[in-house]
Amino acid sequence: MAKEFKYKGYTLDELQKMSLDELAQILPARQRRKLKRGLTEEERKLLKKIEKSNKPVRTHVRDMIILPSMVGKKIAIHNGKEFVYVEIKPEMIGHYLGEFAPTRKEVKHGTAGIGATRSTKFISAK
Repeated sequence: MAKEFKYKGYTLDELQKMSLDELAQILPARQRRKLKRGLTEEERKLLKKIEKSNKPVRTHVRDMIILPSMVGKKIAIHNGKEFVYVEIKPEMIGHYLGEFAPTRKEVKHGTAGIGATRSTKFISAK
């Protein structure tokens, strides 16, 4: 049996019924400060788009806080080069969208080239 999701003692249904001010009270300090100052025009537009659309919504607004009303939706977040598709899960509430679309790739080093090390000095290039 799957465990029911709770955020600081509140179920997902209770979180979705809360106003932004009530939700801000239980979020961490940085997110609480941002919500108390109010959402920007871009963030409000994005929120409206997400709530009325069934298709994935594309956005460049990486500093939007994930709210309970977004749970279950698909969002394409821009990472500077391309859009990364993310499905919003209850565990993501309170995080920023940008956290789920990394802007840097993992460094994957190849092998050393011929002549780059002492051991490869005498290997033929053929």
